[in-house]
Amino acid sequence: MTLPVIEKARSGELALGTFVFEFATNGIGRLAAHAGAEFVLYDAEHTGWGWETLGGLVATTRPTGVPAWIRIPSAFDRTTVSRALDVGASGIMAPMVGSAEVAAQLVDWAKYPPDGSRGAAFGVAHDDYRGGDNVATMRKANSDNVVICQIETVAGLEAVDEIAAVPGVDVVWVGHFDLTNSMGIPGQFDHPDYLAALDRVAKAAADTGTIAGFMPTSVEQATDLIGRGFSLLAYNGDLWLYQQALAAGLTAIRSAAKG
Repeated sequence: MTLPVIEKARSGELALGTFVFEFATNGIGRLAAHAGAEFVLYDAEHTGWGWETLGGLVATTRPTGVPAWIRIPSAFDRTTVSRALDVGASGIMAPMVGSAEVAAQLVDWAKYPPDGSRGAAFGVAHDDYRGGDNVATMRKANSDNVVICQIETVAGLEAVDEIAAVPGVDVVWVGHFDLTNSMGIPGQFDHPDYLAALDRVAKAAADTGTIAGFMPTSVEQATDLIGRGFSLLAYNGDLWLYQQALAAGLTAIRSAAKG
């Protein structure tokens, strides 16, 4: 079987999670799960977190039943992929995937034989230190572990149909700011070329049976993306959600105090 959240999104239903960039606490995954997140993405691209920190974040999220995924650094290799999965993540997100060849290599590193070449270690964090049928463990991991390819360069956009068609790729995910940077229209999220790029990614996902993903930072943006065919959304990141909620509350209290 594959993860329910992935099957849900693949069928066109909306699946919602969140991104974590800042708060490396034992509670953050559980807070997200109890808030209704269906997956949690922990960022190792733009943070200084090491594997011990990431392993702890994943370990305290796993008991909730909500999948914990890791966005690996942009200079990824076989070791990066295997470490993310061996510390217990049930999926990886890879930045700036620019070709089907890179996507296929990611899948190979993320899957055990016969589907790939992931190195075997059992009775460790990824299987909760349990023994058992190692062949069954490999089979389940190959089925459940998620591979997300970020489309955030012109090269990736031009190859998105081929990337989405790679067996084992589950999600093509738009990295919106990097994509507009690569397109020469930095931060112009209302630009016709950017909007056309969103539609191109969504169509590639629909045509190949994969999923279109995105990190919206507002309800309005999320609503627009849903209308375009995006079904796996990580609503905002921990630091911005905290900052925005705190700013709104402080502003409201100051306004009320003035009468």
